[in-house]
Amino acid sequence: MSLALEIPTARVFEPLLAPSRYKGAYGGRGSGKSHFFGGLVVEEHLAMPGHRTVCVREIQKSIARSSKQLIVDKINQFNLNKHFDVQDQVIKTPGDGLIIFQGLQSHTADSIKSLEGFDRAWIEEAQSISAYSWRMLRPTFRKPGSEVWASWNPFSAEDAIDEFYRGAGSNRSDLVAVRANWSDNPWFDDGTLPVEREEDRRARPDEYDHVWEGEYLSISDAVIFRNRVTIEEFDTPADAEFHLGGDWGFAKDPSAFVRCFILDDALYIDHEAGDVGIEMDELPSEMRKIPGADLWPWKGDNARPETISYLANRHRFKITAADKWKGSVEDGIARLKAFRKIVVHPRCVNVAQEFRRYSYKVDPKTERILPIIADAWNHWIDALRYALDGVIQNRRKAPDFSAFNALPNRRR
Repeated sequence: MSLALEIPTARVFEPLLAPSRYKGAYGGRGSGKSHFFGGLVVEEHLAMPGHRTVCVREIQKSIARSSKQLIVDKINQFNLNKHFDVQDQVIKTPGDGLIIFQGLQSHTADSIKSLEGFDRAWIEEAQSISAYSWRMLRPTFRKPGSEVWASWNPFSAEDAIDEFYRGAGSNRSDLVAVRANWSDNPWFDDGTLPVEREEDRRARPDEYDHVWEGEYLSISDAVIFRNRVTIEEFDTPADAEFHLGGDWGFAKDPSAFVRCFILDDALYIDHEAGDVGIEMDELPSEMRKIPGADLWPWKGDNARPETISYLANRHRFKITAADKWKGSVEDGIARLKAFRKIVVHPRCVNVAQEFRRYSYKVDPKTERILPIIADAWNHWIDALRYALDGVIQNRRKAPDFSAFNALPNRRR
């Protein structure tokens, strides 16, 4: 006799409830990916007597390193102990069903093929699964209605699991994959994880996006502002002299606006605004989200003189074009790095994110960091460079000796 169990499900995982040959959930820490699949294992074994599931990892040196404890916790959470027989190595389920736990690397091809009669394979920490194991595992599950589930924190786009679930072939009709992060988890605030996340964002910004936001792990040495930026709250002095800047975008790239000030040779960014798809007539209201937008001078990207003219003449912004020159991006980066420190207020989430991701290009074959700045994650940083027009100097410009040449020649 089957039993029905309804486990509360975060909205992000709802697409994974319908039958599909391949189901995947990827993202950062605190998303609830493992808890979703662990609960789904228990739910299916109650509803389908005789069901058989294997929970696999690439490396599993002991049962303690498996998903077993998570599944046992789900059984206890819903008071289902009388329906499950938890043993040392396996869990017996209604109707002679079975949940087993296996590491792929330590098993032979024949032992993997012995799983062909199972209904489900759940691959936990799937970013670690090798291409060989993945090739062996997929065709093993040939039972009608069998499914292969994967949950993982992305590491590299070249990982076998990422190539399959997110690569060029991921548009197959029998595959569904969802991205889930802490912000998608309605129960995230119930424990200690929020404190951990905030501490990582403050103290380990170079690792934050990979750990918490589900981004691929970058080669941290390629991050341009690595270890130079802190995210922390601060009070803006009443007598601060503000620098405001804007970068223009529309369809794919955001229009980005920042306000900053310099104090004791440190740069502070205290307000930001902007988004993708902002129409020309919406720019003024977006810019006015920054306090003092009508009072202080602005510098904008000189690639759009018509936008600057519109804002200056129609809406009376004190805005002019920032200077650009060959090498102005590199000079801007050098000047930003010259500050004693750069401090970003936590409300400036886009600025903080770009500082974490703005990088030099990396040779994908050799992982050699190239002296070429990647044209990505730079919209609010570009706005910041424009805001500091005048503070950032053209280091390639020839010195102006006109005043010196005008002096009387005292040599005879």
